[in-house]
Amino acid sequence: MRWLVAALALLATACATVSPPEMSAGGAAVSAAPFTVEGRLSARRGSEGGAAHFTWLHDAARDVIELATPLGQTLARLTGSVDGVRAEWPDGRVVDARDWDDMTTRALGVPIPVQGLAAWLRGQSRGTTPSRIERDARGRTAVLVQDGWEIVYAYADDDAARPSRLTLRYAQGEPTEVRVVVDRWD
Repeated sequence: MRWLVAALALLATACATVSPPEMSAGGAAVSAAPFTVEGRLSARRGSEGGAAHFTWLHDAARDVIELATPLGQTLARLTGSVDGVRAEWPDGRVVDARDWDDMTTRALGVPIPVQGLAAWLRGQSRGTTPSRIERDARGRTAVLVQDGWEIVYAYADDDAARPSRLTLRYAQGEPTEVRVVVDRWD
């Protein structure tokens, strides 16, 4: 369970009110643009891992992530804003943290850089740290490297503008891998 919470925290991004918003190539604020994404994820670090279904509601002020088993049983609900991050379980347990990095440190024992995931999910780098982007023949992001993470993108077909699959790898320390399959974008 702690790996699933950490994987979801990895999927969440700090709100634009906490740090400067990431900018797209055209200057639009990427992290502030709202979205709802539903999908599946699996996370592995060393011999530990897990899988879950997730729903992520993101806007400039708050993130809400619901995590469920592949069969639909609720596992946890995570909420994050400028006021902090909270993880709630169906049995009533609650864990509060300062921010997403603090949540992952408490869940895993090490901080995972989660800043910018709203941009990464869209195939864009966050504008606050150096990055490298490789593009496919259609000009879409194929590989993004930033903050020690390598994100490899796959698209449903040649006409798809948004990625349908992402594989995030962090090779420093004990290798970490998170795979995301996006089933629905809003």
